[in-house]
Amino acid sequence: MEAFNEWWGGLSLVLKIYWGVAIPFTVFFLLQLVTSFIGVDSPDDLPSSDAEIEADQGAGFQFFTLKNLVGFFTLFGWTGIASINAGASVLVSMVAATVAGAAMMGLMGGLFYLLSKAGADGTMNIEQAVGQTAEVYLVIQGARGGMGKIQVKVSGALRTLDAMTDDAADIPTGKLVKVSKVIGDNILLVTLL
Repeated sequence: MEAFNEWWGGLSLVLKIYWGVAIPFTVFFLLQLVTSFIGVDSPDDLPSSDAEIEADQGAGFQFFTLKNLVGFFTLFGWTGIASINAGASVLVSMVAATVAGAAMMGLMGGLFYLLSKAGADGTMNIEQAVGQTAEVYLVIQGARGGMGKIQVKVSGALRTLDAMTDDAADIPTGKLVKVSKVIGDNILLVTLL
């Protein structure tokens, strides 16, 4: 403990400030990193892991979040320490630390924005089948006499869906059809190609 007191006492005021910022924010940053990897920081586990300072509900890019501010102060502290130890003046070290911290915030904000846009919810939008060519999987009875099934690519995946036709004749398995519209919520109206 005596060595720490001697080291701390030998630091300039500026270095004491940088160390005072760097240490606690680095610890908090590492805790956030660990909890992110083990999944503790999901919205169900924590009351609010990212409090927005700006209350704009439509903005997908969030610059001022708790994680971004922790990243700012972590890099701010370490860049300030490195600048002073490299012989830079107090003003140069402050500018370098601020620029580095802001760059970290921008990088983290941009990364989280891109990750939020990359997520797919897997929800099928049956309306995307309209206009598509499909293959009959189970016979479709003519004149809406009964339901059959078709295989069609919807929302990036091949789906087997219920189908009916207004054509007079039955449409046998293996024939190609075109989806003309959606009947009700989930039945496709098709016609033979």
